[in-house]
Parts: sequence; C-alpha cells; structure tokens
Amino acid sequence: QVQLVESGGGLVQAGGSLRVSCVASGSPFSICTVAWFRQAPGKEREFVAVISPSGGSTVYADSVKGRFAISRDNAKNTVYLQMNSLKPEDTAVYYCAARYGGMRTTLKDYNHWGQGTQVTVSS
Repeated sequence: QVQLVESGGGLVQAGGSLRVSCVASGSPFSICTVAWFRQAPGKEREFVAVISPSGGSTVYADSVKGRFAISRDNAKNTVYLQMNSLKPEDTAVYYCAARYGGMRTTLKDYNHWGQGTQVTVSS
C-alpha cells in the first residue's frame, strides 16, 4: 500500500503558475499509476490528469489541456502537476491518487489518496 502527501499549493493571481507535488512512500512507486483530482467547495471531485507508471503516457481533462502538465520522477517517488495560465475556476483542493494497473480517469478506480493541497486563484 502506498501513502501519498501533496504539497505546493497556495495563492496565485489569474494567469500565473504553480506547481504542486505528490510524494509517495510505503510501496514501490514506480509501478503505480498516479492521477490528480480536484474538488471545489460544493462541487464533486473531478479528474484532472493521470500518468502511467513509467511516465510515458498522460491523459488530461479537457478543462486543463494545454495549461497543465503532469510528470513524475520515480527516483524521487514524486509526481508533479505544473499549472500554467491559471484561472479562478481552477481554485480547488488538489488531491493525488494512486492505483495499481492501467490508467483510469474515474475517482472510484483509485484506492490510495493524499490529504490534498489548496490552490486558490484570484481575479
């Protein structure tokens, strides 16, 4: 079982950039598929991006394509989400999640979750 801890959230102006990180421990990280989800107040948690164990494949939600980039450094047991051209609607708690097996974009397919990190985009 893998344990996940997110960090790097904060306050940024619209149009700015931020990078959040997810550090894993407790289980071999390089075989885990890792995804980012986000949840705004009063809204359901939604898929943002996912990356394959090797880092060779990625999938993004339409709402963040061209602005966000997911990457991983298995030597550091870390997955990153680089967020550029941020918009107020990106404001949410960002969670990383992991699973064994192929890439999925549905929340119910992930059984390991971090505590979340708050990202606030001001206008």
